[in-house]
Amino acid sequence: MSRKRVAVLISGRGSNMAALIETAKDKNYPAEIALVASNRPDAPGLAAARAAGIATAIVDHASYGKDRPAFERALQTVLEQHRIDLICLAGFMRLLTAGFVTQWQDRLLNIHPALLPAFKGLDTHKRALAAGAKMHGATVHFVVPEMDSGPIIAQGAVAVRDNDDECTLAVRVLAVEHRIYPLALKLVAEGRVRVVDGHCLIDGVPVPASASIVPDEPG
Repeated sequence: MSRKRVAVLISGRGSNMAALIETAKDKNYPAEIALVASNRPDAPGLAAARAAGIATAIVDHASYGKDRPAFERALQTVLEQHRIDLICLAGFMRLLTAGFVTQWQDRLLNIHPALLPAFKGLDTHKRALAAGAKMHGATVHFVVPEMDSGPIIAQGAVAVRDNDDECTLAVRVLAVEHRIYPLALKLVAEGRVRVVDGHCLIDGVPVPASASIVPDEPG
């Protein structure tokens, strides 16, 4: 089976992009990072992608003002030029229209720094601490028109420690993100993920152990 061609969309440094690139260096991995595209010309992740020998593209949202469909048409053209099969959002700070999302249904992945459906939106670590959450983590999900609401592919959890602040919690959650995003992309690229009634079934079962990671917590 040929490897799926993946575009990673970024707006900043792209640490999850880097994790995907590193994993996809393995020729036995079922996906290849064929393109890194950014809506910001100054995104630091672009240089990292070029250093890894990956094609890059800039579709500057500022050039389109508030015309999101025009921006997305330009983005779609780039994706078609690179024959992209799957898209991974990695710190891509643009809301996508329902039209674009529907066009890429079940082929558009996002990672969110919380255990969805809890803490949708921004400032997830701060909100988890304020709520007194005992567990926190990250989620990879398919994108749907409603923000942070798509079918969940994989999750990873960390315990919230009594002395945690936003920074310490964020560091541990980011480490989880770097593990579950390559896992989720692998499952999708291998055709092992099916969406039924708004839920992901992987190999015909709701959540295999391989799709849920709880890292060991040091004492």
